[in-house]
Amino acid sequence: MTLRQKLLLMFSFTIVAIVAGFACTVSLRVRRVFEDQNKEQTSVLVNQFQTEFAQRASDTSAAMDRMASGDSLKRIAFKLANGGDAASYLTIAATLAGEYHLDYLELVDSNGNIISSAQWPARFGYHEPAIAMAGAPAFLKEEPLPDGSSEIGIFSVRAVTGSKPVLYLVGGRVLDAKTLRDFAVPAGMRVFLYRNLGATFDAASFAGAAGGGDKAALYRHLIDEAIDTGRKSGEVIFPSARREDSVDAMAIPLKGQDGKVFAVLVVTNSRRGMVEVQNHIRAIAYGGAGIGILLAILASLWIAARVSGPIEQLARAAEQVAAGEWDARVEVRGKDEVGVLGTSFNHMTAQLAEQRERLVQSERVAAWRELARRLAHELKNPLFPLQITVENMVRARMLPKEEFDEVFLESANTLQAEIENLKKIVGRFSDFSKMPRPQTERIDASDVVRRVAALYGPALDEKRIDLRTIMDSEALPICADPEWLHRALSNLVLNAMDVMPDGGILTIAIARSGDVARLSVADTGEGLTPEECERLFTPYYTTKQHGTGLGLAIVQSVIADHHGTIVVERSESGGARFVMELPLVAKECGE
Repeated sequence: MTLRQKLLLMFSFTIVAIVAGFACTVSLRVRRVFEDQNKEQTSVLVNQFQTEFAQRASDTSAAMDRMASGDSLKRIAFKLANGGDAASYLTIAATLAGEYHLDYLELVDSNGNIISSAQWPARFGYHEPAIAMAGAPAFLKEEPLPDGSSEIGIFSVRAVTGSKPVLYLVGGRVLDAKTLRDFAVPAGMRVFLYRNLGATFDAASFAGAAGGGDKAALYRHLIDEAIDTGRKSGEVIFPSARREDSVDAMAIPLKGQDGKVFAVLVVTNSRRGMVEVQNHIRAIAYGGAGIGILLAILASLWIAARVSGPIEQLARAAEQVAAGEWDARVEVRGKDEVGVLGTSFNHMTAQLAEQRERLVQSERVAAWRELARRLAHELKNPLFPLQITVENMVRARMLPKEEFDEVFLESANTLQAEIENLKKIVGRFSDFSKMPRPQTERIDASDVVRRVAALYGPALDEKRIDLRTIMDSEALPICADPEWLHRALSNLVLNAMDVMPDGGILTIAIARSGDVARLSVADTGEGLTPEECERLFTPYYTTKQHGTGLGLAIVQSVIADHHGTIVVERSESGGARFVMELPLVAKECGE
């Protein structure tokens, strides 16, 4: 990922995070404001209902008090107390209920038996337990009706003034959806009443001032919770899949004197305004995020032109320097920090080029000095015998002919031997300096191991060295010069023979390792120190008393020309192990 892409992602993420955080904070704040407003409106409506309920209860009690103290009821009570026929008053309750605007009214004697019932005349003689609440404040009560249904009403029980035995009046007014019509309900709010008339939920008992019974199932859980717990309960109701249609609903249980929940008042408050505001905020946030991302793209392009572009140019120039192009330069476009960095880079590469040239010159001088030292060291050994021999020949001229001839022949043999030694030394240096490019062809690397093993097998047996070869059965195709590779491997075998003069084990192994052929030559000699392992492939470095130090340098050069690597390490047996890796090929060389 480029710096430009990283900057774009960073700016975009930052802007989106800021916009999202701001939108979320505002949305939550709006939600809290609407919730507080809804709670306040719901509380006002509930207080209004409670006030209205208390007023209806007060009106019912007042009507019952007037009726109980009226002359007509006193006369009825007196006649009944003096042996009057109760059957003659069977319809009086209906007349009185209409006169005092009551929905329910019953006249009950002192034993609790109904004398007259406005809502159910046939209940004459039935027992009415409500007389126990005589004189108490108005209360809720379930009232059965002739058709088998029931209603919930606000009831009050009074005793007729001065009656002995006591004549009771049980009257009330119905509590249903019509009761809610007098409420001043704010816009967006609705009020429903559920009358708890059965053991299970009944949608027909749920209604509002303007209907709404078809949505009873939506509020069932809320109503059941209020009935079961006897406490207020609230939740968000979703009448449809649209959030705009959701409402905050609260259920308030209405209890009787015994604590039983006779009805549940359900107050709903539309969340449309809140949702629309939140959607508006979300739309603004999306728009802000889009504009922010566009600005981030423009900012990233500008920064890329001012910062990332020059930095990428610096990175490419650094790669060129790493690849050996010491004259790499960058264009300096300004005098800011990036411009200073470019100027410093150009100055650095210029210094590197100068230092590299000086280093190359120093290495050349050092190489020639080392070559001269090695040549002087190698040539000094045969030159001294040559000088002594020539001096002996000069002195021998003064001897008799027979003695001169003997000295001359001996000296000539010595001169020839030392001159041959000089030729070998010069030949080694010549071979190292004039190594040709390998003539590669597609061969099986295992064949080279087999050739070397067959060639040096007898010599190894004479030196009591056990040769062990480990090879894979599959072919290991490589592009190589078979003669040069044979020479490199032979050099390693000869070195192993030199370090095991008293015998040992020589192990040559070759196998596939990924996409390379791994060839190792391990001996059981004295091994090498870590310092010797590091310097062993350095030209002219040798651990032998009579060596030029070019053998392993030639081996390394051959392996490098074949695009391979060679390292030396200490083997498990304590000796040295040379490990070469040559790349495998799938096609013919040169394709």
